[in-house]
Amino acid sequence: MTRRIIVSVDQLYRPQPGGIGSYVRGLVEGLLSVDEKLDVIGVGPRSRPEAVRQLGIPVRTTPLSLRLLTQLWTRYPFGVPPDANVVHATSVAGPFGGGTRRAVHTVTMHDLLWRDEPESSTPNGIRFHESRLQFLLRTERLRIITTSPRLGVRLFQIGIDPDRIRFARLGVDDATVAAADSERVRRELVSHGVAGPFTFYAGTREPRKNVERLVRAHRLARSTSPELGPLVLAGPIGWGQVDTGDAVVLGLVDRSLLLGLYRDTAVNAYVPRAEGWGLPPVEALHAGSRVVASSNCPSVDGNPEVVLVDPLQDESIAEGLLRALEQGDDLASRERRRASVADMTWHNCALDHLKAWL
Repeated sequence: MTRRIIVSVDQLYRPQPGGIGSYVRGLVEGLLSVDEKLDVIGVGPRSRPEAVRQLGIPVRTTPLSLRLLTQLWTRYPFGVPPDANVVHATSVAGPFGGGTRRAVHTVTMHDLLWRDEPESSTPNGIRFHESRLQFLLRTERLRIITTSPRLGVRLFQIGIDPDRIRFARLGVDDATVAAADSERVRRELVSHGVAGPFTFYAGTREPRKNVERLVRAHRLARSTSPELGPLVLAGPIGWGQVDTGDAVVLGLVDRSLLLGLYRDTAVNAYVPRAEGWGLPPVEALHAGSRVVASSNCPSVDGNPEVVLVDPLQDESIAEGLLRALEQGDDLASRERRRASVADMTWHNCALDHLKAWL
C-alpha cells in the first residue's frame, strides 16, 4: 500500500532558507530516491516560489500567509490532507496535526540556539522558539527527530521522554549540481582581487558565526604562513552587524560556484560560537578539502579529519589554520576526507526518517 507523506516546505518561502532549507530539499530528494511506495507531498503557504517548484513533488498550498500559517499550525492542520499517513514538520513551524486517525506526526528539532546565543536572536524570535519548545514538551504524541545525538541528550535533560526522540543523519551529496571548474573559480576570485591560494568561509555573516574572530585569527596565522592566502567569505548577510575587516566578501554565490570554492581552497574554516549542526564543514570534507571547525560543531563530532578549535580564542583558531595547512592535500588525503562523510547522503537521511515513522 502506498504511504502518503506530508512534508512542510515553508522554510523555502523565507528570504534566507539556510541550513533548514537545504535539509528540506535534501530530504525530499532522498525520499524520492527510496525504492518504496511513497507519495510525497509538500505543504506550505500561498503561492509557490521557484525553490518550491524545483522540488519535483506536488505541493498543497493554503490561502494563508507564511506568518499566519506558522501561528495557526499548532491548532489547525491547514493544508494536510485527511488521508495522510505521515505528517512531518521540518521545523518547529509545523504542522502538527491532520491526516488519518493513525497518522504518525513528527517534527525536526535543529537546535536550541535561541537559548545558547540569545543575543544573536530577536526578542520575538526567542519568544516564538521558546513557546514552540513548551508546546513540544506538552504534546506527547509528537515524535521528535534530531540531527545530532548531542541535541537529543539536551532534549532529554529538558524533560522530553527519550522514547519520543529519533536521530537522522543529514546529507551532503548533491547529485543535481556539478561543482564549477577551477577556471571559473579562478576567474571569480580574480574579479575580486584574489590570485593564488585562499582560505574559505561559507555561511551567513552574523555575530553567532564568529566571522570577526575568524578574520582576526586568519590575519594572525597568515603573518606566519602566507600560503593561507586571503580570507574569502561567501554567503548572505544574516541578522546583526559584522565587521569583515580585510576579508574578501563574495556575497551569495550559486551552488555550483560554492562547491568549486570548497574544493579549491587551501583551508575551509567554520568556527561559530554556537551551532545546531553545521553543514559547511561537512560539505567541505565531501569536496576533499582541509577543514578547521569549532569544537562545538555537532556535524564533525568524532571526525579525525577535522582540526577542532576553541571558537572563543583567536590564538586557537589561528593555530588550527596552521595545523590544517600542514595536512596532506594529495589525492589519498582528499579521498580519506571524502570517505569520512560518505554515509552522510540524502538517501540515508530519508531511510532514517522512514525508520522514525514506523
